[in-house]
Amino acid sequence: MDESFGKKYKLCNKKIIASIFEDGKHLKVYPFILRYKPTALNSDAPFQIVISVPKRNFKKAVDRNRIKRQVREAVRKNKHLIESEFSTQKQQFALFLMYTAHKGEPYHLINHKIEMLFKRLVESINN
Repeated sequence: MDESFGKKYKLCNKKIIASIFEDGKHLKVYPFILRYKPTALNSDAPFQIVISVPKRNFKKAVDRNRIKRQVREAVRKNKHLIESEFSTQKQQFALFLMYTAHKGEPYHLINHKIEMLFKRLVESINN
């Protein structure tokens, strides 16, 4: 099982990001909101993701970067939950993950919530 999280998993295309907000769907699991949309990507990865921590909630870049690192690690550890599902369906998804809490959470909670969010994403796509 490949647990790498390289460049091919990072969404950088501004048009795709804008289209996620225009006509994508969303899921909420506190402290996250996940916006997603099936779309053709420029990579062979089954999904690409943007991780966002708002400056409005965390004024210091140190705090924002720490939370982003924790979320990235949780995504890396749990990506197999959605990767296998997307690969069997031959679909690619663009994902935008926002952290909405006003304080930092411990890593084990973030990891658990990402796992719940990915399971819910797979359920919503299958239905």
